[in-house]
Formats: sequence, structure tokens, C-alpha cells
Amino acid sequence: MTTTVPVDASRWQFGQVSVWRLPHVPGRRGEPQAREVLGTEFQMPPAALPLTRDERGRPWLYGELAQWGTGWSHSGGWLLVALGRQVRLGVDLEQLRPRPRMLDVVRRFFHPDEVRWLSALDEAARQHWFFRVWCAKEALLKAHGHGISFGLEKLAFAIGDDGVLRLAWCDPALGQAARWQLHEWQASADFRAALAWYPAAEALPLLPHQPGAVPSP
Repeated sequence: MTTTVPVDASRWQFGQVSVWRLPHVPGRRGEPQAREVLGTEFQMPPAALPLTRDERGRPWLYGELAQWGTGWSHSGGWLLVALGRQVRLGVDLEQLRPRPRMLDVVRRFFHPDEVRWLSALDEAARQHWFFRVWCAKEALLKAHGHGISFGLEKLAFAIGDDGVLRLAWCDPALGQAARWQLHEWQASADFRAALAWYPAAEALPLLPHQPGAVPSP
């Protein structure tokens, strides 16, 4: 597999997962650009890429590329595309912006432990950690396959002794909390990003679709 990437892309490497950041036109679908990146990596035309979407819109590579996990996320003028071997992954990108009712969202949708933690912070610290936690939740739930409709309260993040955000607990349907890998970073000056993945060899339970009214961050 070649490591050639589009000239206007930035690239990060997190263990066995590569993530590219590309300029993106707001309002456009991310899949065409994602196909270009992945097609370049696998040295095949984007239209020929064995890529499909399931009923919830989650992308899957199949056939000769079935051992690879992929996903993408776009917000504002940026798109992230992730690719990793033998992993089930999810990636999320969120623009940092004021949220006047942030605490209401936390209290309504987050895990009780997160509610107690974030409610005790001052406004600036709460905004900082809110976007980091939201991004991490979205990335992990995308990797799981159901997205945030599964329930933002069904996983809880906390700050470890090293000051790094970690998954402290999750519903058994999400697998073992200790097996999840999380990487979060500042994708640009005003965009936060998170990548979560689970070993592909360890199957996660498949659950019926559970629609829910959850707001965007």
C-alpha cells in the first residue's frame, strides 16, 4: 500500500491508524473526498473501492480490504478520514463554539458521573472538557456502529491521573472499556478531534436500532 496522500492533506499517525485532514466545502458529502484518499492509499480508482454503507450510514470496506476499518467526519471547512488495519474505528470532528445551554445538554444526556464532574467546573473549564468528552463519545459510538442514538449516557469518560481523558465505564454492549483506544487532539485552531477504535478480532454485540432525540453539540 502506498503512503501517497493528496497534497492539501495533513496526516497524523496514532498507532496502527492513520488520519488525514483535508479542506472541505460545508454542506457537501464527505464520502467522495474520503474515497479519493482511500483510493490513493490502496492504489485504485475511488469508484472501484470496495466501500459500502450499512443501514445506519456506517462505512465498511469489504472483499480484499475487509481487514481494514475506516470512517470520516466533517465539520465547517474540514474533513477527517481515518484508516486502520484490524480495527473497528470511529472518528469525530467538532468546531469549538459557544454553547449557552451546554450544562442543560450535559445534565440531560451525559452519564451521571460526567454530570457531577462537568457541573462542578467553572464555565471556561466546562466548555473545554465538554467538547473533548462529546468528541470522544461520538467517535466511540460511531465505531460501535449505532452512533449517538445508542445513548450518550451509556459510556462515561473521566480524567486519568496523567491528565488524559479515558473511558472509565461503558455499557457491556460496547465491549470492554479497557480494550478501547482513544486519541484526541486539536485538529486546527478551533476544531477538536477524536479517534476511537476497538480490536476487529473482538466482536461487539449488534443491537436493534434505537432512535433518540439527541442534539448536536
